[in-house]
Amino acid sequence: MRAAVSQVWDWLAEVPDPEIPVISLTDLGIIRAVEWQGEVLVVTVTPTYSGCPATAVINLDIEAHLRGKGVELIRLERQLTPAWTTDWITPEGREKLREYGIAPPIEGTAPDGQVMARVGALSGANLTVPCPRCGSNETRRVSQFGSTPCKASWVCNACLEPFDYFKCH
Repeated sequence: MRAAVSQVWDWLAEVPDPEIPVISLTDLGIIRAVEWQGEVLVVTVTPTYSGCPATAVINLDIEAHLRGKGVELIRLERQLTPAWTTDWITPEGREKLREYGIAPPIEGTAPDGQVMARVGALSGANLTVPCPRCGSNETRRVSQFGSTPCKASWVCNACLEPFDYFKCH
């Protein structure tokens, strides 16, 4: 079956991230390209980072989903350059993260949670991450390491709920 590329993008939008199932692979921004090369559908994927443990599962899920839609010949290509960035998460994906209880990444911050100056140097100011549950800015980081490598553990001092913050990359 040779579906339109736009249809394939719609199908890929149905494939959830295995670590955060509320967000799709297209919302996450890791699907970089979809094209037909002859009779072979080529899907280019950029992992969130080169050592992401979910990469193999993501590839299997993509293949299984597309085969379920009738695509027989599929080639997945891994693209590491340019490196994935949280800037590629769609606005819809950011809202889905928030609704799920994960604070989405804040633009202009480094992975260590420091606010970045425009020139790229650390300003030393602490990051304020709004609580995804109550919206309070009275939050604090508990650990740089969360439930997955791409998240940090935070807690809200207002509602006392713990939450993950999706670290910027």
